[in-house]
Amino acid sequence: QVQLQESGGGLVQTGDSLTISCQVSGRDATTRFMGWFRLAPGKEREFLATINAYGMPYYQDYSDSVRGRFTIFRDHARNTVDLQMNSLQPEDTAVYYCAAGASPRDNYDYWGQGTQVIVSS
Repeated sequence: QVQLQESGGGLVQTGDSLTISCQVSGRDATTRFMGWFRLAPGKEREFLATINAYGMPYYQDYSDSVRGRFTIFRDHARNTVDLQMNSLQPEDTAVYYCAAGASPRDNYDYWGQGTQVIVSS
């Protein structure tokens, strides 16, 4: 079992930076890849970033749409997986979800409730 809770969303302006967090807990939490996704109105869910499970070789991957602007990282002291987002644009407006899964890009079987990010122009 894995429990996930996102936080840190809000209203920002174009060009701003924002870091959102995913509190991770549960007995299976350390065995999963962690990922961030987003869902914008009228669009399909989009993969953004993933990071390796604990004890596995270092691994990160990003979608082309956010590579170079977003960074995924673990805060071990807080047991979170965070997503630092820079140079935010109105098209980044979405509900952002963290997830835990068995592989980097798919097979995500645990999901948080989401946190809303709105980027004003």
